[in-house]
Amino acid sequence: MADMATHVITGAGSGIGAAVARRLHARGDELVLHARDAGRAKELAAEFPGARTLVGDLAEPDRLSWALSHQSPPDRVDSLLHIAGVVDLGRVGELTPKSWHHQLNVNLIAPAELTRLFLPQLRAARGHVVFVNSGAGLNAHAEWSAYAASKHGLKALADSLREEEHANGVRVTSVYPGRTASPMQAKVHQQEGKQYDPSRWIDPESVATTVLMCLDLPGDAEVNDLTVRPGR
Repeated sequence: MADMATHVITGAGSGIGAAVARRLHARGDELVLHARDAGRAKELAAEFPGARTLVGDLAEPDRLSWALSHQSPPDRVDSLLHIAGVVDLGRVGELTPKSWHHQLNVNLIAPAELTRLFLPQLRAARGHVVFVNSGAGLNAHAEWSAYAASKHGLKALADSLREEEHANGVRVTSVYPGRTASPMQAKVHQQEGKQYDPSRWIDPESVATTVLMCLDLPGDAEVNDLTVRPGR
């Protein structure tokens, strides 16, 4: 990837997204950080000096096009990194449509919409779309139905996009991390009624290393699917 590449990142406020943003920021790349509201945008701008922000609520994907049209999206996009996500565990017999809609909107429909909106720039740059998926995008377990469905759908989105945009030089990668030490993992343990020990799970920095490896691979190759599991 060329020097001073421009990356649009969702989920840069914590966990894997923050780790990826820190690494790209440290090497001098241009960051365009998505934030759900103006307050969050201000926090991200302070944390990553020089970064630009785009505000839009992933929980309302129907409004993203309108929101971005009233801001200044970047003219160049070398990579679009979908890292934001939400999880709400529950049995199929108990999950409400509200919970289903929220997880599908944030984890699947919003990434599809953001990809649609940035495709012209990605095609022009022969860029890269990275979907940070989940082990739940490959296997679904009890009480994970809505989250896993959103992540299985994200895999389908990535696979279709890869075939559609290959001739345009756009690379598409899905990364499937196992349990990662992040605020989301703390919430999952709380929902599961289990004690949370971050040392048992993958460090977000390790997942960030795999994402940067995919981005930095020479243009003659593309990582399609990458599974990252806890090493201990």
